[in-house]
Amino acid sequence: MIPENTQEALKSKTGLVDIAHAARRRIASRLLPFLFVLYIVAFLDRMNVGAAALQMPGDLGFSDRAIGLGAGIFFLGYFLLQIPGALIAERRSARRWIAGIMVSWGILTVLMAFIHTVHEFYIVRFVVGAAEAGFFPAVVVYLTHWFRAADRAKAVAVFYAAMPLSYVVGSPLAGLLLGLSWLGLRGWRWLFILEGIPAVLLGLITLVYLTDWPRQANWLPPEEREWIITQLDREKKAKQDVRSYSIWQALRHRDVILLTFCYFFAVTGSYGIAFWLPTMLKRLSGQSDLKVTLLASLPYLAGFLTQQLNGWHSDRTRERRRHAAVPVLLSGLGLFFAISSGSHLALSIIFFTMMGGAYYAFHPAFWAVPTEFLSESAAAASIGLINSVGNLGGFLGPLIMGYLVSRTRSFTAGLWCLVGSFFVSGMLMLAAGAGRRRFAPRNARRTPSEVSESRVPG
Repeated sequence: MIPENTQEALKSKTGLVDIAHAARRRIASRLLPFLFVLYIVAFLDRMNVGAAALQMPGDLGFSDRAIGLGAGIFFLGYFLLQIPGALIAERRSARRWIAGIMVSWGILTVLMAFIHTVHEFYIVRFVVGAAEAGFFPAVVVYLTHWFRAADRAKAVAVFYAAMPLSYVVGSPLAGLLLGLSWLGLRGWRWLFILEGIPAVLLGLITLVYLTDWPRQANWLPPEEREWIITQLDREKKAKQDVRSYSIWQALRHRDVILLTFCYFFAVTGSYGIAFWLPTMLKRLSGQSDLKVTLLASLPYLAGFLTQQLNGWHSDRTRERRRHAAVPVLLSGLGLFFAISSGSHLALSIIFFTMMGGAYYAFHPAFWAVPTEFLSESAAAASIGLINSVGNLGGFLGPLIMGYLVSRTRSFTAGLWCLVGSFFVSGMLMLAAGAGRRRFAPRNARRTPSEVSESRVPG
């Protein structure tokens, strides 16, 4: 017969696990679908220039080099506000910051429809990048306010799924919008108008829907609210017991620097492909704009599936470094095979799809890393640094491709540069955290109850 005090302890433990399960599910179902939609809209507005490039050069007389430069200039503006944006989200109100960003970039995206010269193209792309700059680091910081380290890669994977799915949805949508001709405006102009308006509307909804901190969440039952507050406070204290970093110490940290350049080279490879893939497939296949955009969506559909699997497995094993490094190395390998397939359309699509599937699997484990050894403002500033410098690769990748296409009349030379970029990224990721068994501090290992909780989907 079980002693009475043991029975009470078991009931108490069971009750705590039930509260934890309910809190994790309620938080995930409340926040992640909405943030997912926001990121889809963000990426539609960021990447629609790739689809617009099927018509815009002919209408405005832009060269391939001008399109590549304009596509990349977005990331020079994007570079400016990353660290301030992350710190604002940490220290003030992530909700208000995200809402303001969305309204601003939505209005500016609509203005893209009314450009006529290459200089106007460059200016608006730069300002759109500056307007969107704080969105991603603000959301990553925001997720640390709501999700434990044990759940964070899955949470990032759900949010980040919007990136590949925005291509899956956005590519055929762009193909349809390119066929419009209303009020004397060509389809590429309507593409910017109709994809900019939702950002403004969702920005206004964000002010009402999101909650900055768990302690403000009236939609959580009191016991669930207390549980998540306690868990997050415990994690923060565990990291501080190992070492508390100032912002400047975090920015100079060896692993933060390695992660920054790892992300830079990964993004260089990714955006070099993303902006030019519709054009490459168009020239390779000769198909209609709609068919080309449908083919261009296949790598991103694969990426959606692989990032969910890799994020789940990374959380389950609590291993981050190899879960990030292996996918980005496979991206380089997939692109190598795509180049080797020459003008064979079917093989090219298969290998581009392999590359996309591998690349998007990289992100959930990667973004779980800095928040596992840094906290609060140090983590926010590091996320801002990694994302700002890393996304300069979004300037370099399209620019390299555009320049080399103009010089060589072929995509091959540019693609070889991007293969090298992916391999460098993978090697840097393997070097980050080398010598440490895990990024998480030793005294932050999970308790048996946390192990039980981790088996329940967030």
